[in-house]
Amino acid sequence: MTEALNELGRHIEARRTDCILSWEVVNGELTMHVALSNIAGLVEFLKSDASCQFSSLIDVTAVDYPGRAKRFDVVYHFLSMYRNHRIRLKLQAREEDLVPSIIGTHPSANWFEREVFDMFGLLFSGHPDLRRILTDYGFRGHPLRKDFPTTGYTEVRYDEVQKRVIYEPVSLVQEYRQFDFLSPWEGAKYVMPGDEKAKEGAE
Repeated sequence: MTEALNELGRHIEARRTDCILSWEVVNGELTMHVALSNIAGLVEFLKSDASCQFSSLIDVTAVDYPGRAKRFDVVYHFLSMYRNHRIRLKLQAREEDLVPSIIGTHPSANWFEREVFDMFGLLFSGHPDLRRILTDYGFRGHPLRKDFPTTGYTEVRYDEVQKRVIYEPVSLVQEYRQFDFLSPWEGAKYVMPGDEKAKEGAE
């Protein structure tokens, strides 16, 4: 399988030198690092080329690396049911970059790209309906960015007096916050229910 993936990697690189920056086969998986501007053309090639036939889009997601100039990796996974191969495409994008949409080749990318927009704030050029898909319309920020606070910015609750859902800034009351800095793997001193049975068995 590894040799077949190496051969596939060489074939794609030779046919699309304008797209492929580098590629590797690790743990039985082919990963190709591609240029942002040519992603749509490459995806179309991967679907139509007789040696590839990657007709199924499995996923589109992103990863946030705040310390990099090109902060985001956009990651695509494809499956060729005809060749029994999988491929992963990775491209790097800045926060302000427009990532070309691949909906023209894979209509199922619609919701995947909306999710990446919602969770990471990346914009896809050519997308016909780029709006939030998991968070509310008035939601502030993008939850899967590394700098997004774990508490969020807004608290949503139902108010019995007003008989409606209301939005409020998050407020954490100190007396209800509990912090436990002991790792359960490193020296926690709890006595958990059932611990006494372990002692009995050791005697």
